[in-house]
Amino acid sequence: MTASVVHAPFTRESMPPPDRGGPVSRSAECPAGTTSPADQWNRAAHATVAAMTFGLSPVSLALAVLDWGAHLAVSPGKCFELATQACTAAVAPAANRREGGADDADMSGLAVHAGEADPRFAAPAWAGWPFSVYRDSFLSIQRWWRDATRGVPGVERHHEELVGFVARQWLDACSPGNFLATNPVALDATMRSGGANLAAGFRNWLDDASALLDRTSGTRARDTRTYLPGRDVAVTPGRVVWRNALCELLQYDPATPRVAREPILIVPSWIMKYYILDLQPHNSLIRFLVDAGYTVFAVSWRNPGAEARDVGLDDYLRDGCMATLDAARSICGEAVHAVGYCLGGTLLAIGAAALARDGRQHDTLRSVTLLAAQTDFSEPGELGLFIDASELSALDALMWRQGYLDGAQMSAAFELLNARDLIWSRMMSEYLLGTRTKPNDLMSWNADTTRMPYRMHSEYLTRLFLDNDLAAGRYCVDGRPVALSDLDVPTFVVGTERDHVSPWRSVYKLHLLTHHALTFVLTSGGHNAGIVSEPGHARRHYRCATREPGAAYRSRHDFVRDTPAVDGSWWTCWRDWLHARSSGDVSARTPAAGLAAAPGTYVLET
Repeated sequence: MTASVVHAPFTRESMPPPDRGGPVSRSAECPAGTTSPADQWNRAAHATVAAMTFGLSPVSLALAVLDWGAHLAVSPGKCFELATQACTAAVAPAANRREGGADDADMSGLAVHAGEADPRFAAPAWAGWPFSVYRDSFLSIQRWWRDATRGVPGVERHHEELVGFVARQWLDACSPGNFLATNPVALDATMRSGGANLAAGFRNWLDDASALLDRTSGTRARDTRTYLPGRDVAVTPGRVVWRNALCELLQYDPATPRVAREPILIVPSWIMKYYILDLQPHNSLIRFLVDAGYTVFAVSWRNPGAEARDVGLDDYLRDGCMATLDAARSICGEAVHAVGYCLGGTLLAIGAAALARDGRQHDTLRSVTLLAAQTDFSEPGELGLFIDASELSALDALMWRQGYLDGAQMSAAFELLNARDLIWSRMMSEYLLGTRTKPNDLMSWNADTTRMPYRMHSEYLTRLFLDNDLAAGRYCVDGRPVALSDLDVPTFVVGTERDHVSPWRSVYKLHLLTHHALTFVLTSGGHNAGIVSEPGHARRHYRCATREPGAAYRSRHDFVRDTPAVDGSWWTCWRDWLHARSSGDVSARTPAAGLAAAPGTYVLET
């Protein structure tokens, strides 16, 4: 099977609804506007600056530093505390290390990084002189900057977080673990191997530099996927049973003689390839559901290019989410258990609210499941550091020039959110120690990047992240606003404990926006690994509680305190929840001959 497929250009005009011909008209609430010569001139200038700053806004950072610095200058008490802390660390560094106590983790091999155990200094070699001095001095400086950027009276919260984030990036870059002369683990490996680790690391660096040059020069990047869809991953048998220019609908072969009456439709995010939920058979959520006796459908999004620059968020809703819901319902003749992951979950919530507004939710939906999906964007976590008017103007100009946001650009932003582990620790391992991380299916999927159309991504960031229109009841579908409070179907919501993309405290806010029965699960892991959490996976746990209709709101702190952790996978909990909300079973449904065998053709586009 080939790793790439080329189709006809993907544009708004190439996306007619499946039941009629002709072009798709623009949504009434989002007219196409014209761009004046002055606006084009402005955007071209902004795009030039954004390209030089990698899509980041220097104005946003300058305003944040000015806000923080000016308020710190007129806060003598804060300045005195910081000066005292600096003097104490410089004069008596031993005071920062408490041997044997409960706080020993602050400076021991379990050193603290932003309140968490820091694995960079976990090796016993860091306890010896002079490396312990390097480590302790670095952690003292890190702690000082963390305190310096927090709690300054008068600083806007967004500016405080942005200054702290930038300070942390610079400090992480200067960690003693990043340099051969100050890293005892790297020095030991060099002496034992006679420098072979450095030679291997240099080869790794050359490979990475060559791949980076390929991307920046526009040369077709080399295929870095070790696991190919249809061969190693995405191998659950099925057929493409419906297709338009935006997505394909896959229906999977049944594994049991009888299946639940209501089918399951999975709407993944188009930021990612859908097979995150269909990796290898042992960790495939789709295979798990098929084996549990469900008719399973999944949406496979097309990977757009510059020709799709004017495809908008409403197109993804109408021609993706809503169209596939109608197709699955038509094939099975039943309401659907709808599942949305990440941005696909946000889109599903919008669609469900529109169905509720129009009196169609009970005919179309049996239940709604949202996996790591935000509906209230007022607390988007560190991703919100890149969301303000200035930053969006820079990013919008960059996308306007390209026609899309590239997958590599998105990956870079996500890596910055966890630079300690995803950038610096990896570089230390691969360039100083000369060891490549052994690829796995999840890493290979992560390298299989996608693109985001300019108009859609701009609308998504502005209407949802910046303006929070969905939570405020201002988001319009077909020219009329939708409200999540209209939802009245059983809802299952999953948040993950270490999610940098959809922080669980933000996902939890759906409790404030709806009043019907809502089951919330908080599972261990991050945005991807927490969802791909199959039964038998070591060290997994989850918390699960249901808010009944009319029950009083319970804060997320009370949820964690009052809900005991259960060892194991949340998949089994969800399977039982779906079974309790299904209305019996029917003979297994075999997909029609269809358009192609699963995993289809769109997932192969690069």
